[in-house]
Amino acid sequence: MSRILDARTSLDLVKLLVFVLVTSLATGVLVVTIGNLGFGDSRQYKAEFTDATGVNKGDDIRVAGVRVGTVSDVEVVDRTHALVTFSVDTGTSVNGGTNASIRYRNLVGQRYISLTQEVGDTARLREGATIPLSRTRPALDLTVLFNGFKPLFQALSPEDVNQLSYELVQVFQGEGGTLEGLLAHTASVTSTLADRDQVIGELIDNLSLVLDHVADRDEQLTRLITSFRTLVGGLKKDRNAILGSLEEVSALSVETASLVDGIREPFVKDIKELRAVAENVDRNKAELDRALQVLPIKLEKIGRTAIYGSFFNFYLCEFQGRVNLPRDVSIPVTYETGSDRCDLT
Repeated sequence: MSRILDARTSLDLVKLLVFVLVTSLATGVLVVTIGNLGFGDSRQYKAEFTDATGVNKGDDIRVAGVRVGTVSDVEVVDRTHALVTFSVDTGTSVNGGTNASIRYRNLVGQRYISLTQEVGDTARLREGATIPLSRTRPALDLTVLFNGFKPLFQALSPEDVNQLSYELVQVFQGEGGTLEGLLAHTASVTSTLADRDQVIGELIDNLSLVLDHVADRDEQLTRLITSFRTLVGGLKKDRNAILGSLEEVSALSVETASLVDGIREPFVKDIKELRAVAENVDRNKAELDRALQVLPIKLEKIGRTAIYGSFFNFYLCEFQGRVNLPRDVSIPVTYETGSDRCDLT
């Protein structure tokens, strides 16, 4: 029984070791494939660029699109240039006619360095030699490029913008892609703009009308701008006085607040009494209206009585009264003078 258990245990152990070995080999192959790692001998060189923005340690060195090495280091030289140190396989020829160009790997911004061979010295460079600025080119400035195509991109969908942007980079970097494809996308944009020619025409007509109105009032606009400039200049000259006045206004506000706080109770009482007066005026508005209508007539009569000087002449026209006698007897008395002045009034 123990022999059978030992045989099974040995068999399970062998299976486990085989599984671990196969898994380790598969993982190693996957790492080498994804990382594009190489285990052969390599030679190290340097290249000087005017701008190495986006180039990082570990980026690819490619020849005709094939990875032949990696970037080892990026540093600044004389505060004006970038010095990139890279290594390539020993089978890769780097000579006096080799040019180094920084290119975009994708639109995310990853870069790689492309080595190309042109007419020149074919002798291999010694290890550690530097490719000078005359034989290096920095990456294409996508910001400047895409700003030039900004009006075009506004008429495209996000997917079309991404596709067109990628083809632009490919064409301008000379990495495949054709002008026919670029022109095809441009033609589609032109067709889209042609379909909207009526809207564009109306927009241009409306803009022309606005500009005509502005041109007709150029003198008024000039005066307005001049007056506004004068106003701003005056405010600038008087800024100290204005700031000083603001402090005085703040102090006045504080004093006014303290004053109102001191008379708050009588002020509230006066407001209530004023409300009562307003209610009385509202109830007697008919009598007030009649009195105001009669007032000019009465003032005219009073004026006639004062024509002789700064005094008034009074004439007795009628007298009415009562005479009280003993035993609570009261006798009414009425007397008319019959003066001619009474007829005038």
